Amino acid sequence: MKQFGKRAALVALMAALAIGVAACGDDDDSSSDGGGDTASAGASLQSILDNGSFKCGTRDDLAGFAALDASGERAGFDTEYCRAIAAALFGDSEAVEFVDLQTADRFTALQSGEVDVLVRNTTWTGSRDGGEGANFLATTFYDGQGMLVSADSDFQSLKDMDGATICLTEGTTTQLNLEDAFTNAGVNVGEALPFADPELIQEAYNAGRCDGWTADRSALAGFRTNWPGGPENVRILDETFSKEPLGPAVSDGNDDLAQAVEWAVFATMQAEEFGITSANVDQIRDTSEDPNIRRFLGLEEEGGTFDPGLGLPADFNYQVIKQVGNYGEIFERNITPLGLERGVNALWTDGGLIYAPPYR
Repeated sequence: MKQFGKRAALVALMAALAIGVAACGDDDDSSSDGGGDTASAGASLQSILDNGSFKCGTRDDLAGFAALDASGERAGFDTEYCRAIAAALFGDSEAVEFVDLQTADRFTALQSGEVDVLVRNTTWTGSRDGGEGANFLATTFYDGQGMLVSADSDFQSLKDMDGATICLTEGTTTQLNLEDAFTNAGVNVGEALPFADPELIQEAYNAGRCDGWTADRSALAGFRTNWPGGPENVRILDETFSKEPLGPAVSDGNDDLAQAVEWAVFATMQAEEFGITSANVDQIRDTSEDPNIRRFLGLEEEGGTFDPGLGLPADFNYQVIKQVGNYGEIFERNITPLGLERGVNALWTDGGLIYAPPYR
């Protein structure tokens, strides 16, 4: 009995200490350096809804994904997904604050609450999922790493690049993938030159410091499109030597926000499967008797309007499609001009990987 009493007292003391430590942690939240448990850093769905807009971490220098167009307006695949999320949350695709982030700052910005959602061509990996305080959501674009070389070079494959100097972006998974690919090809990297941003890589490449430039194939296609002197001066090797699933992320622990963002993404995919576009969504909403489509568009049915319990308006799918468009429209506007085909980014019904869970 005495031993039990001592143990109970010890448990009580430990519980009291834990409460005290937790209280100190709450008071000192602003001093977080991004390590450890960062779930409290991100804003909740309700606080974002109360604010009337959300902060989308992105960039402004990657053609096809997130860049400024000729008129200075933001455009691109990732940019449109930021707007799709805003349309789902607020019924207004413009209710988004774009926050440009350097590659090395992406996860720190997410952990600290500087951004609410990260939509910045960021690859979902095991170590990032487990160690960066990030919750990766539905993949919006399936990519893979490639190699850009001069059009007149003798390089036809990685096996031809033994001892080559390769330029790449620092703070990414690119260098590890490069080393693995060269090892598998039976050759060695001469030197890997990391740079903070693509503009510096392009300067180094044009100055003759690099034999090749490795990055996601979609990114290389974007850089090639705007290549000084014309895209015919460079080419991308046929080999794809990594898996690069790209999509949005929120901070760990923000489950309500994660669900809302993920289903905003799914809205674009399901709409394409239904054949609903920004041009015909109003007509379909007014005439369709298909219960699946009526439920998807938030229309009144027997028993009331379907509520999936996501904390979103009943018509959030309608708002996403009306204001931004379905997946195919987003792809066609932004990725097709880069010369990239749908491939694995086709709908599952067409042999691709784009698939939305049932809306029931």
